[in-house]
Amino acid sequence: MIKLSNTGAYLLNGAEVVECNGEEQAALAAKTGSSVSKKEAAKNTMAYKILESHNTSRNMDKLMIKFDKLTSHDITFVGIIQTARASGLEKFPIPYVLTNCHNSLCAVGGTINEDDHMFGLSCAKKYGGVYVPPHQAVIHQYAREMLAGGGKMILGSDSHTRYGALGTMAMGEGGPELVKQLLEQTYDINMPEVVAIYMTGEPAKGVGPQDVALAIIGAVFANGYVKNKVMEFVGPGVSSLSADFRIGVDVMTTETTCLSSIWRTDEKIREFYEIHGRSEDYRELNPGEVAYYDGMVYVDLSKIKPMIAMPFHPSNTYTIEELNANLVDILHDVEKKALVSLDGKVDYKLTDKVRDGKLYVEQGIIAGCAGGGFENICDAADILKGRSIGSDEFTLSVYPASTPIYVELARNGKLADLLATGAIVKTAFCGPCFGAGDTPANNAFSIRHSTRNFPNREGSKLQNGQISSVALMDARSIAATAANKGFLTAATELDMEYTSPKYYFDKSIYENRVFDSKGVADASVEIKFGPNIKDWPEMIALTENLVLKVVSEIHDPVTTTDELIPSGETSSYRSNPLGLAEFALSRKDPDYVKRAKEVQAAEKAREAGTCPAEVLPEFEAVMDIIKKEFSEVNRENIGIGSTIYAVKPGDGSAREQAASCQKVLGGWANISKEYATKRYRSNLINWGMLPFIYEEEELPFKNGDYIFVPEIVKAVKEKSMEIEAYVVKKEGLEKFMLKMGELTDDERDIILKGCLINYNKR
Repeated sequence: MIKLSNTGAYLLNGAEVVECNGEEQAALAAKTGSSVSKKEAAKNTMAYKILESHNTSRNMDKLMIKFDKLTSHDITFVGIIQTARASGLEKFPIPYVLTNCHNSLCAVGGTINEDDHMFGLSCAKKYGGVYVPPHQAVIHQYAREMLAGGGKMILGSDSHTRYGALGTMAMGEGGPELVKQLLEQTYDINMPEVVAIYMTGEPAKGVGPQDVALAIIGAVFANGYVKNKVMEFVGPGVSSLSADFRIGVDVMTTETTCLSSIWRTDEKIREFYEIHGRSEDYRELNPGEVAYYDGMVYVDLSKIKPMIAMPFHPSNTYTIEELNANLVDILHDVEKKALVSLDGKVDYKLTDKVRDGKLYVEQGIIAGCAGGGFENICDAADILKGRSIGSDEFTLSVYPASTPIYVELARNGKLADLLATGAIVKTAFCGPCFGAGDTPANNAFSIRHSTRNFPNREGSKLQNGQISSVALMDARSIAATAANKGFLTAATELDMEYTSPKYYFDKSIYENRVFDSKGVADASVEIKFGPNIKDWPEMIALTENLVLKVVSEIHDPVTTTDELIPSGETSSYRSNPLGLAEFALSRKDPDYVKRAKEVQAAEKAREAGTCPAEVLPEFEAVMDIIKKEFSEVNRENIGIGSTIYAVKPGDGSAREQAASCQKVLGGWANISKEYATKRYRSNLINWGMLPFIYEEEELPFKNGDYIFVPEIVKAVKEKSMEIEAYVVKKEGLEKFMLKMGELTDDERDIILKGCLINYNKR
């Protein structure tokens, strides 16, 4: 089904693979008549050529990228524009689309969600952007329909910014990276490695894009095979997949922790652009005659079976056949893993879902950028036509990814077919994917064609004793399960003929409703501010020396951004930095905010010129111990901040607030064994936080300890890769070493200035 190469590999004419086994040069010479070096052949990947055309550094090892377009949704665009405004923004220099697909329901906090939308509309007018009103489209579907273009690059403030199937290299990053583009700065990275996803065969009837995606994620996530690399989809099997199918696989590449993705394009992608009235944006993409890849993932599409990703991660994958055959054993294993994810705070059970030897689920959801595509919903409607989902606990909700898709489903009759079964069809909304819609009952089990199934991402609240959970599946098997009244069923078990109706895109829907400035800014427009929209608090520059108190210690193998700052209804407060910070780590460490604020109070006292020990009495003894060995340290040259330790933080969302909430609470660093994603580390840096690394298993410090870091400014300026630090103990200072990892000159300057806002005030 899925096989990983142990070495790099060459791809000849897009079809034949030569793995690097020590004899590849002879094989290449025999097949091509010449011997091509890895370095030269690496330039023949599609990824290299797109990156080269967008690189401004003239050095392909150290990229400085300028993107063609930007896109954000209503959880992120307020903070991004506020940051850019604080740095002198006058006009959006490139097309910037503001969609409203996350906080679309005005159900939490009174007017604050719609206030954000009005802020976005006024900013689109003032700075020359595009505003997509609530319920018109989820962010990524609008980008596919209206923004993508062959050979282009798009940066989005959502982690699932992936349009590779359409020939567009897209990346999801935290808001500060978009701010840099708005200020005409660059996205700076080392040239990433490129891994080929070599596809052969074609999927069996009933197998959908989520099945292929989950099979790949299950094979590459845990081993980091594609972490921070570009996935390049090649091979003859690509041609067997429709545009919608490719899009459905592509959007899930985020869950592998790759940097980005790109696919070869063909007539099916040309047709996609023609359907959407943008034939001029199509570009045929293929790797060169001899292309070198740093790894190779072999995907035999014909062997992919309907998949399920069990709680609480998209990589926790099984075939549905395997799950049904070993039901109790696998459910027990999931329960055991849940003890780690849920910290044993609730009694989590799945084995009670077994009824007469079958797994019963209470809810099905087909939604968002992954599930809400036209083909997914049409195939689900075909499976369900003439059937009923029943009148028991099981419910089914379907969210088309855009209003044009919704309208076409109404016109071709699939909408009526779905509604007749007892399913509910709703408007374009991302809520079921991040915990703000269709929250199941306590202890219920939901199957979803969406992107993530992290703890509490379906909307339950662990801190209140509530727990439900999500498994990821393809729309076809969700529909098959719905047809079987909630008993888990693979779509391949049904003898089906799919109607595969043609899609007709009605562009007038957007023309009638979307505000498009056509890039023209109107400086006379007054920005509309609701009472919840607050400016970022002032942040000071890095001090010569640092004393950090460890205020949270997390030893889970991976810590998601959802655990660092919860999704769901808290998203409504994301325009209020201090208000949102109250929720930081609330589901993982409820005492974190209180501890961080205690340390922050000491720093504020220091900044005000008063004694920190007056508000944090324990600090006096800490300083006494430090000064025994570092007599020159005093409250004028030492900053006081908090830090957290997590083994591998930052898996999942691009949301910058996972870092900024720590910063506005006085955080000055993270310490980790490694960072789960490039984007989380970048968020830390852009908010002026030190991304420390400590690779040893046994920690020299524990929660509540103080860590003294002398001459940190000097270390950052001198590009030190190792940082001297000390645990403050009653008997004295205990030395240990922290690592920093590579930083660009600009990143060092951002940290020294205290944050990106300060950096841009220079």
